[in-house]
Amino acid sequence: MKRTTGAHLPRMRKQNLIVDELPEEVLVYDLDRHKAHCLNRTAALVWRRCDGKTAPREIARRLQRELDQPFNEEMVWLALRQLNKINLLAEPVSLPPKLAGMSRREMVRNLGIAATVPLVITSIVAPTAGQAATCIPLNGACQPPNLPCCGNLTCNPGHHICK
Repeated sequence: MKRTTGAHLPRMRKQNLIVDELPEEVLVYDLDRHKAHCLNRTAALVWRRCDGKTAPREIARRLQRELDQPFNEEMVWLALRQLNKINLLAEPVSLPPKLAGMSRREMVRNLGIAATVPLVITSIVAPTAGQAATCIPLNGACQPPNLPCCGNLTCNPGHHICK
């Protein structure tokens, strides 16, 4: 990973994403990887401030003022690490040397990151259209234990087709 410098500050990825802003979280669907990510308010606040112009230290200062509670630079780095991992940054950023070798759990424990400002990103793999189906349509292939045939259709045992 590259080192974050003045020329390479964290920048949110914007291409091939569908973003749905909700009151307390942001849902992001990655069209390239077919994964959905739910960023809680804290993670979303960090992500939105990744403009390629603002350093993590300044992001922390702004969030501390906005949230009116402690928010240190290490919390921003923890968020950047997670955003990096799920490919929501335009370019990878490297953690500072003092944080680089730590696991997420070690970062939280060793840096005393406040539990009052939770940082949560949940990700799931989106099902394919076939996996998302709830029943098999007319003339669709069926064979137990597949999905049931739709409506009044039944699985023809000889041909394994919904009729």
